[in-house]
Amino acid sequence: MRTMNPVPLFLLLLWDLLDLALAYLTVSIEPLPPVVVGDAVTLKCNFKTDGKMREIVWYRVTDGGTIKQKIFTFDAMFSTNFSHMENYRKREDLVYQSTVRLPEVRISDNGPYECHVGIYDRATREKVVLASGNIFLNVMAPPTSISVIAADTPAPFSRYQAQNFTLVCVVSGGKPAPLVYFKRDGEPIEATPLPEPPAATGNWAPRNLLHRDLDDTKVPQSLAEGEMGGGPPNTAEPPRGLTAERGPTTEAIPETVVSREFPRWVHVAEPIYYFRHTHVPISDGTVEARATLTWTLNPQIDNEALFSCEVKHPALSMPMQSEVTLVAPKGPKIIMTPVRARVGDTVRILVQGFQNEVFPEPLFTWTRVGSRLLDGSAEHAGKELVLERVPAELNGSMYRCTAQNPLGSTDTHTRLIVFENPNIPRGTEDSNGSITSHRSFRLVLALTLTVILELT
Repeated sequence: MRTMNPVPLFLLLLWDLLDLALAYLTVSIEPLPPVVVGDAVTLKCNFKTDGKMREIVWYRVTDGGTIKQKIFTFDAMFSTNFSHMENYRKREDLVYQSTVRLPEVRISDNGPYECHVGIYDRATREKVVLASGNIFLNVMAPPTSISVIAADTPAPFSRYQAQNFTLVCVVSGGKPAPLVYFKRDGEPIEATPLPEPPAATGNWAPRNLLHRDLDDTKVPQSLAEGEMGGGPPNTAEPPRGLTAERGPTTEAIPETVVSREFPRWVHVAEPIYYFRHTHVPISDGTVEARATLTWTLNPQIDNEALFSCEVKHPALSMPMQSEVTLVAPKGPKIIMTPVRARVGDTVRILVQGFQNEVFPEPLFTWTRVGSRLLDGSAEHAGKELVLERVPAELNGSMYRCTAQNPLGSTDTHTRLIVFENPNIPRGTEDSNGSITSHRSFRLVLALTLTVILELT
């Protein structure tokens, strides 16, 4: 009969004693897929042990792991009912779970979390066995806004030279960065990636981007204001006379003439689009994405073309989009106040709108036909022209407002009719439009005589 080797038996007994003295503890956190801002999330910490519970602590880790903020604590030492912890979502003997619920997730909740569990050592109540698990909560946010703008606007219309044009799509509030792309008339645009932005829209022109031929057969066309609806060209006589030629009751103020200008060059090839996409981190944890689409503009085919910017994002159930239609200015609506301008009044001439929706934003320039403006300048920029203290000499003067964007240009002429002012006698107005009354002259003369008498 063989005798058992005492060494293996001794090691076996020692192992059993250690197993009785030391409790075991394992901790793990169930993984979570990315969550969307506003959703409710439950963090689950599973732990397995045969020891006595000491504590459970949940931490939110910030600043790259340097700061741990407690968000939940369970202390078994001061618990009046410890048994409920053992029975809480009990799957099987010795397996337990601790949960932390975030009812409405915010962007600031994004980041790592840790679950720490402590149990008493079987050998002594003074020692605690610790174990932990960690998880990264990935919080997504759908974009909050999207818009399409034109770069470098307002910009003039170039009749003889093709120019580059850039649309910019701005998408804000997303996390992670969204996928942005452009469409033309509902069809996706195949664009060449552009790693670096052009230095300036007017100067940047790759050789294969610009391709045009001059076409001198396309001459400017003058259209009457009524022709905008598709009528025949206006062949009527020039604008009618001034106030002296007709009564004020039949005067139509202002009197306007509208003309449109078209390019004298044409494309002979399809446009080549260039695309660039960048994103900038925002302080709240989201990003602002910017996508640019650049090509050589052809007003003859790009006018009234519909361009859309669309965004795909994992937090969106369907794409988000913004649309713009490229349109040249047409039929500017000009108002003049006061309607019946009198000598000495301040006259304001304002572009109130157009007969169509215009994009991109037009550039406005005012000039006086055949002369300089009242302040001596050759032209004035802006939607409004202000003429202060108009003199009688401006009666019948014509003012031209040029409204233009990269797709086209429109000139509108309006005639200023200046009526006599009964409060200002004739011959009391100087060439600069300032008023000198007889009453003022008499006052100056009286003061002069008074000074002479006092000196004598």
